[in-house]
Order: sequence, then C-alpha cells, then structure tokens
Amino acid sequence: MSSRQASISWGDVLLTAFAPAIWGSTYIVATELLPPDRPFTAALLRALPAGLLLVLFSRRLPARGEWGRVLVLSALNIGFFQALLFVAAYRLPGGLAAVVGAIQPLLVMGLAWSLDHRRPPQLAVGAAVLGIAGMAALLLSPGSAWDAVGIAAALTGAALMAAGTYLTRRWQPRMPVLALTGWQLLLGGLILLPMTWAFDPPPPVLTGMQVGAYAYLSIVGALVAYALWFRGIARLSPVAVSSLGLLSPLTAVVQEVG
Repeated sequence: MSSRQASISWGDVLLTAFAPAIWGSTYIVATELLPPDRPFTAALLRALPAGLLLVLFSRRLPARGEWGRVLVLSALNIGFFQALLFVAAYRLPGGLAAVVGAIQPLLVMGLAWSLDHRRPPQLAVGAAVLGIAGMAALLLSPGSAWDAVGIAAALTGAALMAAGTYLTRRWQPRMPVLALTGWQLLLGGLILLPMTWAFDPPPPVLTGMQVGAYAYLSIVGALVAYALWFRGIARLSPVAVSSLGLLSPLTAVVQEVG
C-alpha cells in the first residue's frame, strides 16, 4: 500500500470516528438538558429537521429499485434505533446505557461472519470485548440503576443499528452520501411521527437551553455525524466501522465519570 493510500485510509478512519464520539454526548444532553419523559419527541426532532435540510440540499431521489432498501435502512438506522436510543437514555444513567449499547461492534462482526463467511480478526474481537469490560468495570457498581425497559431498549437498539450498519455496506445504494443520509433521516423521522403522537405528552414551552440542545442533537448529532458515519461505511469495512462505535460509550462514560 502506498503512503497516499495509507493517508487516505487513516483520514477516513479519523473522520468516521467523529460520528460515534459525537453520539456519546447524546445521553448527557438527553438527561440534563431536554424536557423530561419525551424520548420520541427527542428522536423526532433529532432526525426530521436534519433530513429535510439534507434532502433539499442534495436534490437527489433514490433510484426506482432502491426505495425499499432505503426505507429498510431508514427504519433500522434512524426510526426504530433513535426511538430506542432515547428510551434508554431517559431510563438509564448515560454511561450504563452506552455500555449496554457497546455490544454493537460484536453484533456486526457476527453478522459478517455468519452471512458473508468473513471471520473477524481476533484482535478486533478482543479489543471490543476488553473495551466493553473496561468501561463496565470503571462505571458499573452494585447500586447501578438496572431498569429493565431501559436495558431492553439499549440491547434492541444496538441490534438494529448493527443490522443497519451491515446492510448499508452490503447494499450500498447508488446515491451520494449526503443524499443517502438525508433520505434516511427524513424517512426515519416520518416513522417516528406516529410514535411521538401516540406515546409522548405535548412538549412544554421550551427554554433557550432546551432549544439549543435540540438544535445540537439535530445539526451536530444527526446531520454531521450521520453523514460522516455513512461516508465511513462506504469506504471502510463493516468491522472497522463498527469497532469505531466503541468511541460512543467511551465518550459517554468519560462524561458520566467526569
């Protein structure tokens, strides 16, 4: 491999790593800055505005035969995952929710092994297991709040995001990254609309801090982070991308401990 190829590869890794590092802040933002007990509202306001902006900016429709796949990816990566993510964030301490969700890299490796017959490198598996164990040892204690619904939401969300990461790489819709990101956020946001209407109380009058928190989740946590994430999926292997996902719980744990 030439030095130019190596530099491009490391540049892709670095840019992709920003996404999970940003997502690690979701837990503390949800619990400290957002109105309480409105997980679906938070998920909706994170996804839908960012999706609208990107779709209007990119002005690119999925190909006729790709709508079904884009809809499936939107449900896995955004709609159902974001709903479960915020349910876990509201019901569990941030670090605990992130540690539970950190099984995602192992799930992606398992999918690649079972479906594509690509055995993951032992180093990647060992690093994922040690990373989860280390964060758990640092954070968890006998007094940790093991809310059953929150734990189930974090585990299910990790499984859905793992499937979405794997299928995004496997299918690779023929769309620019920003257009693919925008349509997934938009369609995922539309999936979240009936959940928000059915399960969340109406939002209260928002403070300036809360408006800023929702804006941060949408612009930085969705528009920027997902664009970098899907760019990385297109350029790196699923195992490499999923391994970078450990930065999300690491960021959350550092914030929780700090």
